[in-house]
Formats: sequence, structure tokens, C-alpha cells
Amino acid sequence: MSFRRYLGIALLFAAPALLGQETSLANRYQMYGGYSLLSNSINGVAGAHQSLNGWEFAFAIPPWHDLRFKLNAFSYRGTNLGAPQHPYFIMGGGQYGRTFGREAPFVETMFGMGIANATWGANNQSSGLAKFPGDTASFAVEMGGGLDTRISRQFAFRVQGDFHYSYFQQFESMTTGVNGYPTYVPHLPNYFGRVSTGVVWRF
Repeated sequence: MSFRRYLGIALLFAAPALLGQETSLANRYQMYGGYSLLSNSINGVAGAHQSLNGWEFAFAIPPWHDLRFKLNAFSYRGTNLGAPQHPYFIMGGGQYGRTFGREAPFVETMFGMGIANATWGANNQSSGLAKFPGDTASFAVEMGGGLDTRISRQFAFRVQGDFHYSYFQQFESMTTGVNGYPTYVPHLPNYFGRVSTGVVWRF
């Protein structure tokens, strides 16, 4: 029997073991850290769009029928329209994924809240009281997905993209407006795109 035939038989018997090893790693806890980009500032009205750079951290438990619970936190820093932008978000939800050799695509839906600095509105300064105060907390929703590519036995490289919704509102006035209610600045963004890339540790 030729060497090639011996090699082919050995690989045939080894394949299930290798696949089982990869599957067992996919079924472990996951910890992710990396870079994240938000498509616009939270005060980025038309004509003044400004993307924000930041970081992301996520933790996911082992899956049940390919569905796992995930906690996610991400934060951004920047400046737009003369005001500092320091939003961060804490979210949780479900992630569904499968493993195909070295690749593990997934989709997810997340719910949570966002927190922003008090001076994020246009023309506010980073020190002192905000001239035009606004919301510092918002409900948030994300839907998206990504791809993990194995780079070693326990580590994978992740690329992810999400549709993001949050609802921070800035007040034009706290004392005027219909029936004494605050008047909101119109056309502030509520819909964002978000991309992230980094490393997953499976343990």
C-alpha cells in the first residue's frame, strides 16, 4: 500500500476527532475584546455627521442548541459640533451561531441601555453646566451578526456589523414649549451602523 493511501486513511480517521475538538471549543465560554466604530455622533444632525471610535467587550456562556446568552459593553469618545461625545452602552441578548471548519458565523439581537455625558448636545462645553441639557440615558436595541475565524486552538478573529437604535434627545429649553414641557431639538439621529473587530478567547 502506497504512502499516499496510508496518509488518506489516517486523515479519514482523524477528521472526526478534529471536528469534535473544534465543536467542543465552540461550545465553551467566549470572551471578546476589540475596536468598535459607531457611524455617527449622538448629536450628529444632517450636515454634521461624525463617526466615533471606541472599544467593545463581550462575554457569552456555552450555547444550548446553538443559542447562547451574551453580555456586551461598548464605549466611544469624540467631539462633534463643539461638544464632547462620551456614550457607552450595556446590553444583553441572544446569539445564534454554527461552526463550519475554521469559520463560525453568527447572528444576534441585543437589548439594553446607553449612558451619555451631560454635555453631549451641540454647542455645550466639556466643563461647567450644559447650556442645552439633554437625556443622559436611553433604551437601546441592536441586531446584526458576524464571523469568527479560528486563528489557534482557543482564539479566533471576529468581524461584526450591527444595526443600532438609541434615543438620546437634547432640549432646546426646559422652561418653554407647549404646556410647559421641554422643547426637543429636531432631527437628532436615532439609527446607527456599528462595526467591530477583535479577538475571541474560547475557554
